[in-house]
Order: sequence, then structure tokens, then C-alpha cells
Amino acid sequence: MPTNLPAEYYQVEERYKAAESSQERIRLLEELISTVPKHKGTDHLRADLRRKLSKMKEATARGPKGGAARHKSAYHIEREGAGQVVLLGPPNTGKSALVRALTNAEPAVAEHPFTTWGPTPGMLEFHHVQIQLIDLPPLNPDYIEPDMMDLIRRADLLLLVVDLQGPTLDQIEASLDFLAAQRVVPSWGQDAATGRAMAKSILVVANKCDNEALDEDFAVLCELLGDTWPLVAVSAAHGRHFEALGQAIFDQLAVMRIYSRPPGQEVDRTAPFVLPRGSTVADFAAKVHKDFVEQFKSARVWGSGAFDGQVVSREQVLFDGDVVELRM
Repeated sequence: MPTNLPAEYYQVEERYKAAESSQERIRLLEELISTVPKHKGTDHLRADLRRKLSKMKEATARGPKGGAARHKSAYHIEREGAGQVVLLGPPNTGKSALVRALTNAEPAVAEHPFTTWGPTPGMLEFHHVQIQLIDLPPLNPDYIEPDMMDLIRRADLLLLVVDLQGPTLDQIEASLDFLAAQRVVPSWGQDAATGRAMAKSILVVANKCDNEALDEDFAVLCELLGDTWPLVAVSAAHGRHFEALGQAIFDQLAVMRIYSRPPGQEVDRTAPFVLPRGSTVADFAAKVHKDFVEQFKSARVWGSGAFDGQVVSREQVLFDGDVVELRM
């Protein structure tokens, strides 16, 4: 099939051929790939360019004598906040726009596909809880970045971002097939208990839900997929349903907010301690300070699992929003 490459492609190609440094060639090759239109006629070209880019990056990382890399991979991102959440999915679903709207990060946003070439982390604040969001390049069956898959496997939660105004079901199916081929499956999927794959929490985010008419389309999608699928609709462009998305992420991370009440003082509701669901008073004490778990003599709890100010044992299970007073 004809490739029908734009004039911009050939202009960038000339600059790429004239480039003298490895870093400049890598930058121009990334730019060259972004100029290639996405259709069946360019599938092989795009795959060849990506393979060339990958080999060039690996050669640069090894150094002139093939030694060990001098720096860590861009995908080795330290976990911050209450959880590490990665955004993945097909091209042009608005992942980067969503991260830009929700966090302090500024990933590249454009209408053409494959704008994102590396991970971009940012911090989402939800009810005084910091959650790390990481924008990833689109899932690409032609080439799989091993370090990107390692980050996906390490993450606490995967946000599968799809386009509500596009072929949503096809995008979901293709993305899950891609992950399954890499032995990553939804924790709510039938294959999760087989031991053949890693089960991960996956939240499907239907982006571009820009108006009330599209809310109805999302309701239909929910009916088609059934109750077992964790789903939420948002609009990165218009800021719709961000509160629902934050709540869904918080719920999927299976964490809770616990507030400390120093004896004789008021509770600071802006600085919760974040613990896994099911944590006890002893777990909370260890979170406050490593020495507290051995030193505190009693605790009082205000919240859903106890009477207000009730004296409880170290094994008392806490619930989201509980207030705990440790007495030494």
C-alpha cells in the first residue's frame, strides 16, 4: 500500500541524515516518526523506524565500548505519595491532556499520535492525599519497550484511557490483548487466578466525555461491559467528572486516610496519614513514628468503627476518616 508521506517527513529526514551527534539523531528520529501518518500503508515503516530508534537509544546508553549504561532508564521512577498510577492506552485518547489537567506535570499534548515518547510523572492531590500519576507512551504492538513494561508491572494501579467518542470497545479489547500478551491481566479477569500472568488493578477511563449527551453513551458502555468492570468517564478538555475519577483512583488503590489527634489539640484535617485498608491502631502508630508502636500505652478513636473517643486495643481495625489519639 502507498505510504503517502507528507512533505514534512522528507524535510525532517534530510536533517536526520545530516545530524552529527547520537543525541541529535535520536531527537530527529523521534520527530520523524511523529510525521508519519497512521494507516496500513505505513505500518512497516513506523515499525522499522521504532526499531531503529530503540537500537540507537540502547547503543547510546551502553557507551562507545559497549559497557554498562551510565544512567538509569527513564522508566525507573521512584514511587511517591499514596500510590503509583500509570496511564496507558491507544494513541490519541488524551492521556497526556489528562495528566496535564490533573497534575503539575506538563507532558506534550498534540492532535497527532505518538506525541509521548517517554514517561512523564506528576502528582494528583485528592482530598489532601498525594497520588503519583505517570503518563506513558501509547501501547504499540509493533515494539514493546521492556522498561515500560517493568514500570507497568511495578505500578499500584493501571488507568486504561480510551476515547468515548471513538471505537471504545475495540480500544479496550486491543489494549487488554496487548497486556495479556505481556502476561498482565486485570485482577477482576478470569485469568487472574491461573498463575500464568500478573494480576493488576485496572481502571478503565473513558475520556472525551465532553457533554451530557456523551454521559448517555457512557451509560450504554457500562451496560455493555457489565458490573465487573471498574469504569469512570471524564473530559480532560472540559474538566468534567474529575472528582469521580479521583474517588475511583483512591478506591482502587485500597488505601484510607487516618487523622492524628495529639492529646489536648485539634485535629489537622489537611494532613492525613495514608495506610492500606485493614490497618490497625498499631500500624498507624508505626506510621506516625517507628518508636510509637512500642511506646504508646493506649489509644482513643473517633470514627465509624468505634464510639467517639472510645479506648481501643492495638489490634483495633481502622476505617477511612478515623481520628486516632495515641497516649504515651
